[in-house]
Amino acid sequence: MRQSSPCGRVWAFRSRLGWMAILACNETLKGLTFGYPSADLALRALDARLASAARRSRWNDALVQRLQAYASGAEDSFLDIEVDPGEATGFQRRVIHACRHIPWGSTLSYGELAARAGCPGAARAVGRSMAANRIPLVIPCHRVVGADGRLHGYSGPGGLTTKRRLLELEGALS
Repeated sequence: MRQSSPCGRVWAFRSRLGWMAILACNETLKGLTFGYPSADLALRALDARLASAARRSRWNDALVQRLQAYASGAEDSFLDIEVDPGEATGFQRRVIHACRHIPWGSTLSYGELAARAGCPGAARAVGRSMAANRIPLVIPCHRVVGADGRLHGYSGPGGLTTKRRLLELEGALS
């Protein structure tokens, strides 16, 4: 059995979106959770397989401040943050890349995102990719909506209520 790399760090912090936790290795963000009532719950929501080898330690104070500012309504694309898509397929990596480029305050349908990822007609596969997103906000899966513009699915805490809250925070919903 392969062991996880010992380079991991986890850190929890407060925000206006509840407790957040990040998981990182070197300069790469591997996990992000938010919306929890305590630091322990936020940390437990991280990918257990990756977090089990990580040590609790501060990481990337600037990113923490940016996430806290985002939670208070500050616009940020987070495009400069290196992310680890894990064991994602080539298609899933293209979806992640395209999703990261959906601008603040905008939405795309699952079908539109599939087309931007080079696979028109793969809306359901995009939905599965978004459901597996372990780095929300930085990979803004909340900006992906149904073809009819309605909100469909959100695997983060609070489900669609949280998705709506994030889109309202960004001014994407009236």
